[in-house]
Amino acid sequence: MIPAEVRYRRATSLEDALAALAEEDARALAGGQSLLPVMKLRVARPSLVVDIGRLDFAGLELEDGTLRIGALTTWDALARAPELSTPALAAIPECASAIGDLQVRNRGTIGGSLAHADPASDMPAVLLALGAEVELRTAAEERSLPVAELFVGPFTTALAQDELITEIRIPLPGSGSGSAYVAVEHPASGFALAGAAALVRPDGSSTVSLTGVSATPLLLGEKGDGSEAVGSVEVFGDRFAPAEYRRALAATVVRRALETARARSEEERR
Repeated sequence: MIPAEVRYRRATSLEDALAALAEEDARALAGGQSLLPVMKLRVARPSLVVDIGRLDFAGLELEDGTLRIGALTTWDALARAPELSTPALAAIPECASAIGDLQVRNRGTIGGSLAHADPASDMPAVLLALGAEVELRTAAEERSLPVAELFVGPFTTALAQDELITEIRIPLPGSGSGSAYVAVEHPASGFALAGAAALVRPDGSSTVSLTGVSATPLLLGEKGDGSEAVGSVEVFGDRFAPAEYRRALAATVVRRALETARARSEEERR
């Protein structure tokens, strides 16, 4: 299908973008891998598309015990970043390298994906497990929000109309930690039927999160092999997977993510 008629504006600065987004029904365009498909289906019909893709919000930086990721950093950049070549942060490139296809990874951005809030999106689970927060900007103010509070429903976030994600911040896990991301994907779409991220710390404690099984990504605690933790989660079913099958997949990916993260943590401490 062809998108409905829409005006286009390429932002020349952050201030220019934020001013343009104050218009009713304006939408930001980063890599376009999420917004353009729903515009073609006319699920989204913005009056104005504000192209922020050329603004300077890409790249990674390690600073004072925090990993800072620019919102316009692509999946391909995350998959290849040397800053992420540690067991503690391994879940990030592991996840990014499996998203979409080559074209999607070269154009899609982490900030755009978070703002789109697809319930089957992979990276939110990783960011939840790692305790990330997002930096948000409007023309009038700047604020930080834990990723756990960003998602409020399917394709719905806590972002205001004129607000942009500019950065993702992750506190660096302690030395000897390990992380992992494991997903079972739908063979046609590539979206997660169930995906789990795990962070295991040197003391053996862990944080586990799920995506693809509910309206929003879920933060869990470790319970046994993961089956017990998933048992209390409200899991939805659809034409791709009945609820009970998706619950079984969720328990499996939780267990596998924990096993891999533990193995990486143990290897790092040897």
